[in-house]
Amino acid sequence: MSVSLLNNAGADAFELYRDDWGIPHLRAPDADRLAYAQGYATALDRAWQLEVERHRAQGSSAAFLGPDSVAWDRFARRSRLADTARRCHEALDPGTAAWVGSYVDGVNDGLAQGAARDERFARTGHTPTPWEPWVPLGIWIATHILFAGFATKLWRERVARALGDEAVTLFATDGPGTAGSNGWLVPGERTGSGSALIAGDPHRFIEDPGVYQQIRLSCPEYDVIGLAVPGIPGLGHFGHTGSAAWAITNAMADYQDLYVEKLRPAADGDGIEALGPDGAWEPVHRHTETISVAGAAPVEVEVLETARGPVITRGGTADPGQAQSQDPDHDQDPDPDQTLSLRYPPRVRRDLGFAVLPALLRARTVADIDRALDGWAEPVNVVHAADAEGGLLHRVAGAVPLRDPANRLRPVPAWDPRYAWQGWAETPAEPVQGFAVMANARGIASPLGVEFAPPHRADRIRELLSGSADWSPKAMADVHRDTYLASAAPLLALLPGLDGLSPAARALRSRLLAWDRHMAAESTDATVFSALRTATVRRFAADPALAGLAGAPTGPEVFHPWLYLVPRVGYALEGLLTTTLLPALDRAAHVRAALEETAAAHAPDTPWSQVHRLTPWSALPDPDAQWPGLGGDHDCVNATSTVPGFTDLTARASAARYVWDLARREDSLWAVPLGADGVTGSPHHRDQLPYWARCELVPVVTDWTRLTKESV
Repeated sequence: MSVSLLNNAGADAFELYRDDWGIPHLRAPDADRLAYAQGYATALDRAWQLEVERHRAQGSSAAFLGPDSVAWDRFARRSRLADTARRCHEALDPGTAAWVGSYVDGVNDGLAQGAARDERFARTGHTPTPWEPWVPLGIWIATHILFAGFATKLWRERVARALGDEAVTLFATDGPGTAGSNGWLVPGERTGSGSALIAGDPHRFIEDPGVYQQIRLSCPEYDVIGLAVPGIPGLGHFGHTGSAAWAITNAMADYQDLYVEKLRPAADGDGIEALGPDGAWEPVHRHTETISVAGAAPVEVEVLETARGPVITRGGTADPGQAQSQDPDHDQDPDPDQTLSLRYPPRVRRDLGFAVLPALLRARTVADIDRALDGWAEPVNVVHAADAEGGLLHRVAGAVPLRDPANRLRPVPAWDPRYAWQGWAETPAEPVQGFAVMANARGIASPLGVEFAPPHRADRIRELLSGSADWSPKAMADVHRDTYLASAAPLLALLPGLDGLSPAARALRSRLLAWDRHMAAESTDATVFSALRTATVRRFAADPALAGLAGAPTGPEVFHPWLYLVPRVGYALEGLLTTTLLPALDRAAHVRAALEETAAAHAPDTPWSQVHRLTPWSALPDPDAQWPGLGGDHDCVNATSTVPGFTDLTARASAARYVWDLARREDSLWAVPLGADGVTGSPHHRDQLPYWARCELVPVVTDWTRLTKESV
């Protein structure tokens, strides 16, 4: 018997099937009832995850997760994520609103049954309450609000104060808070089938349950497989409709701005004013909200919003009603503890691009995908698409404001009209000539950003793809699992010139210079290299030249990951080894000392996977969970990110892997880090983990006769 439930829009049934991996395949009479089915099935499998994400979007997660969640809840409320979602929902066209509403109806009808499957609800005492129609938009905003890395501007401000304006981009690289991806498109002339292949993997913090949900959505209008974001209808990032497919990576565009605000008590003594770009004092929206905290006292949060946007950090320690002593004639506030507002496109435009989601499901050609993506808003992505007729697409999609270049680097003064937004940038596109590769490096999206990932992953993917002219879906796993670490070169290049080494250090140098530079799971040389890198990073971070950056971060805790010196040095080590901006930094001396330290202290025969282990984030961690060791590193195609100088463990890696075959969709492949089911201990909660850890892929099943109907 199949699942048969009623949708608010009518009384027709939907059907829920599963394959051998527990992946849901849904069939319904029309698109709205299919959206209902998607919401219901997601609630059945991932009720805990949905509730965590809903409450994070509302800034209310501490009510059942406790004090550790207060920092995020405070940020969510100050940045007005839920209010922005409501505004964007109010602006939806009626058809999209009805479609999203059907998904929410399905979630609401499935939550109780899903919650009954998961002991975490009983453990925390949390009981789900009905979702409001805007909640999926809130989850989308909360998921992506930090994607563009506006917090990097706080770090650059700190660097400029410590080292001077010329050093503002000294640490430019793929920072600890960004989300990247690999993606590649192989045209039909380089595949065995004669049709294109699209493959890749989004790099995200690995979470338990996983951040992507494998799913199939089928109705008379379309039949699509792909990776959904739990809590969001449709397949926004990765999908295959049978005749067309698409995939995205983070474009690394800069589209969020921080404004330094000058505030004072209102002239009538009631409220606060901000100095605007025309020299006039403007009213500031102000109210107070209360965060409930499980096991602790409630926390009050002052919410302020200027004409630029919500105030995310309030400078100084004075009473909120007191004015800040800031001189309007200075372009930059000399106080490092600034009052900053955040301006981000969804709040300005009241648009998240949600109308694109159902349009993508209906796409039959690359032209359909391209037209749909003209309405994409948040986040800004690089897109690959292909169709069965040979159409290919490589473009950027999303909303990027036009404004002064300085806005992209650091917080800018709100009172200067020079820094106001002046419209919206055109998103670039380019023809596909040979392989198209997207890996967050400089390329098609360069005009829209400041900092990009190093080119190593993109260059390595191109090199690997050039080695064959008859690529197949199964062969793509060899690209996914590649562990060559090109970013090791600058550090290793300093070793031959070191003199005065001990015998042990000389032996270690010889070993590292002979190393093949692969961070393979079984490699002991990879472990030794990481130990040398760690020692080098820590010595650089302790150098007097960087003393002005060594202090503990201040301000809101949610931004602290961007503001610690050691991780910043670790990710920027390549540049710091060669830059001329730090003439007092004795690189050779630090590397020599690090080599001696490593030779004296490190066990030489430890496989990399023994120290390089997965450590997923979970809202309610399982203390008994055992996680595998991995190959790869942050600049490998197999991008299992360490934090150099801090830990060899990895929390950021491939949140999914996929290969879309445009010749035969049933030959497509995919895998996620854990499994299809979000309930701890269920058969499909972690059944894909061993395959994912080895960079293997599991089949996409499209034959309905090979699926099992499920009754509820």
